[in-house]
Amino acid sequence: MVKLYLTVFSILLFSCKSGTVNLFKPTSPHEQYQHKLVSAGLDKTAIGSAWIVSSLSILQKALTVELPYRETGYFAAETVPAAAYRLSVVQGQKISVRISKKPENQFMIYTDVWEQSKDGQMKHLVSADTVGNALMFDVKTGGMIFIRLQPELLRSGQYTLEITAGPSLAFPVKSSNSSHIKSLFGDGRDANSRKHEGIDIFAPYHTPVVASAEGTVVRVNDNKLGGKVVWLRPKDRDYILYYAHLDQQLAAEGQVVVTGDTLGLVGNTGNAKTTLPHLHFGIYTSGGTVDPFPFVNTTVKTAAKVSASLINLNATLRTSGASFIYASPESNARKIISLKSGTIVKVNAASSNWYKVELPDGKPGFIPGKVLASIIKPLRKLKFSSAKELYDHPDSLSGCLKSNLKPGSTVELLGDFQTYQLVRYASNEIGWVKVE
Repeated sequence: MVKLYLTVFSILLFSCKSGTVNLFKPTSPHEQYQHKLVSAGLDKTAIGSAWIVSSLSILQKALTVELPYRETGYFAAETVPAAAYRLSVVQGQKISVRISKKPENQFMIYTDVWEQSKDGQMKHLVSADTVGNALMFDVKTGGMIFIRLQPELLRSGQYTLEITAGPSLAFPVKSSNSSHIKSLFGDGRDANSRKHEGIDIFAPYHTPVVASAEGTVVRVNDNKLGGKVVWLRPKDRDYILYYAHLDQQLAAEGQVVVTGDTLGLVGNTGNAKTTLPHLHFGIYTSGGTVDPFPFVNTTVKTAAKVSASLINLNATLRTSGASFIYASPESNARKIISLKSGTIVKVNAASSNWYKVELPDGKPGFIPGKVLASIIKPLRKLKFSSAKELYDHPDSLSGCLKSNLKPGSTVELLGDFQTYQLVRYASNEIGWVKVE
């Protein structure tokens, strides 16, 4: 009956994609897909409603990860899966979110990103397109962002998610990189009477200073502190770049430049006359100066390779000893749940040598891969002296009754969770029984 229902549902779902059913134009591929579900009346079905509810509830369960991050996971067709992550970002970074899939075709994963404001409000930033291109965006305000992955219904597949951070601007000194930055934003100046409002990039005299982005030169002048300076407004951005201590200014006011065009030559004019040649690089916004370092930091870290076995993806495992569920895949991360030996978990993804798991009650987290074991071999055998009810879920109120076990029934104990035991019956049927 379940297979028949899923077959009918598949026909309805994918046939509705070919027609024009939109009454309005949704703003993201995820919204377009949800609109098709609603237009076809599938939001009234259990599985369609669960998909819509999950798209919202998963953000409340978002797990904390740090940049860079990589995981390989599995979305199963027989469930209604989704995944969400929260991570701290810094103004000026360019974030890259890449997803590879197996199978590559016939398996769509909708990817969306939000930023959270200081008052807790969520603002949608970007969505990945439906052809699978990498999602890249500049961080305009520092803080917390949320990323959600949700596959279309009735599709199974493995995915690898990679999240990295790099600079949103090109480096402003030719043939140089962030290792040549020797003075940072906020450093003390003039006996700590003021703070450094930029970064100093040291380079040989007359090294070309270049445009870090396409834009327009808005001012070329001299001042007491900066000496010979150039001001550049990048296209489609709400800040101005400031190049100071130049020996020569080679750009003119009103000039339109592209990334890499020469604006001037490194020098030590202004109040830098007693220092080695360098470029003072600053960024000015309507709210004042901001730290330029994340905007031009050329050091891009790569995430650790996934070393935990992928054989366990989508598998039910148990803890081999007392352990913890962690808030993130780091040994020094916050411990959120204490687990006793034999606790049942579901493996959703692998990150480095950790697994991202879900407890039978739906609570997610990370656990070291070394503390999990297969449930194929039972812990021991149990013989019930009284009748037992076998459920598909460790909750007699929300779970479905699978069968009744007669007094004297012998089962294999696979693991437990709270007041329930996961057992395997003689017919190879697996389910949960309540511990009296």
